[in-house]
Amino acid sequence: MMNWDNARFFLAVARTGTLRGAAVQLNVDQATVGRRIAALEETLAATLFLRTPALFVLTPAGEALLGPAESMEQAALLIERRIAGLDDQLAGTIRVATTDSLGKRFVVPAIAKVRRAHPGIEIVCVTSAQIANLTRREADLAIRTLRPDSPDLIARKLAQLESRLYASRDYVAARGEPREGEAFEGHDLVMYQQPVVPSMWSALCGEPTSRGRAVFQTSSTAMLFEATIAGMGIAELACFRAEDEPELVRVMPHRYNHFDVWLVAHADLYKTARMQVLVTAVVEAFATAV
Repeated sequence: MMNWDNARFFLAVARTGTLRGAAVQLNVDQATVGRRIAALEETLAATLFLRTPALFVLTPAGEALLGPAESMEQAALLIERRIAGLDDQLAGTIRVATTDSLGKRFVVPAIAKVRRAHPGIEIVCVTSAQIANLTRREADLAIRTLRPDSPDLIARKLAQLESRLYASRDYVAARGEPREGEAFEGHDLVMYQQPVVPSMWSALCGEPTSRGRAVFQTSSTAMLFEATIAGMGIAELACFRAEDEPELVRVMPHRYNHFDVWLVAHADLYKTARMQVLVTAVVEAFATAV
């Protein structure tokens, strides 16, 4: 019979294209991945990958296995979520995904509150511009600005926050303030990389960016703030954080945007005791801080 655990190794190689990439994804050594793939091919009496100098490419047999292996993966994850959902103890690990800005202002204080009351709960906090896949257990709870559309996820609106345009005092002193309707003509802009926030490349807080010059790009909110504070240019920043920076001043004061913040969790885990404790703390953090 096929060893079900080998399906994980097969999928990792299929998705990354290399033994090394699969090893990193699975947190094992490269030799282990190679042995598992060899064992799976021996069990099935089929060659699953064509070994090229650069990549492992699926053979027709590998392509035929891909769908069933993904179904096995989903079944294993479902079992994990269902079992975790039955755990009513105020102990265990919760994986939380958020951004560095939301984490600093809202999520970390909520986590600290939970830890003081329930030291048996341990937190793994991942901050990234990428959206964590809760169905695959990349996180148990996410606090993010994009509402999910998956029926397996529970979404709760935490707040509507505001963003405005900011520059450093030194930048304004040297370059002056931009004027509305001039599309940032003669000014430098500090931007997210286009794949991170595509909409910002056409307008910042409703002001077209067509005449401005993007002099600094980043995928990190922390770096966006640091570059603006350093006087590199004008940026659209979340007010809850920018107003705490003494070096920053608002420009184009009539320009602003709103964005929603959502708490997202998988339905199978949402009602566990430890999750509910953290959810309550996060909701309270946003209610009292905005």
